[in-house]
Amino acid sequence: MTTNAADYTWFEERFPDLAEAYCFTLVHDLAPADLLHRLDGRDEPSLTGIDAVVDAAFGLLRQSDGKRQLLAMATVGRWVLLIEPNGYLGVTEDRALPASAGTRWISHFVNINGVDAFLWAEDAVRRLWFEPMFPDDRWGATPDELLDVMHGIGFHFGEDSLEADLSGPAAFALAEHLSGIAITPELLRNTEFTCGSVEVR
Repeated sequence: MTTNAADYTWFEERFPDLAEAYCFTLVHDLAPADLLHRLDGRDEPSLTGIDAVVDAAFGLLRQSDGKRQLLAMATVGRWVLLIEPNGYLGVTEDRALPASAGTRWISHFVNINGVDAFLWAEDAVRRLWFEPMFPDDRWGATPDELLDVMHGIGFHFGEDSLEADLSGPAAFALAEHLSGIAITPELLRNTEFTCGSVEVR
């Protein structure tokens, strides 16, 4: 059975500071160091647990006058998970698409104003881009390939009744469908993250 939005409602409840603004990216068959190199980043001290990552991310933004963004990376199976508290590099196409050369790139983002985005790219080609809150409008080389999956996961289309906004949890579920990687509370709490930073452009 496909994971659905209900399987990720824990995220906002358990990690409210991160849930306000984040970007989660999964990249296939790359090591964290290789990903950081593709993004023109520099090394930062490793951190254990997402709470430490969130604190460090906002600390770096303050120290750099908003000029550097923290990247927290971990190898999960054959994927590297990249987390950006209050970041958006993973869905920024002029940086994400070149970095996706030769691999699969899956990223979703929400900011404090409720702006959101989902990007699926392969080998520098945008396969799908849409706003999870408004999935009727989709762009990319294969914008409708996942349409049935998206309906099953719990995205709200057209005249669907909207009892609750589950667009954020649905984006996590769609990323899991594409990658096979489940994001869990234990993964976020217990992982030692390899960290780096990039210049905010």
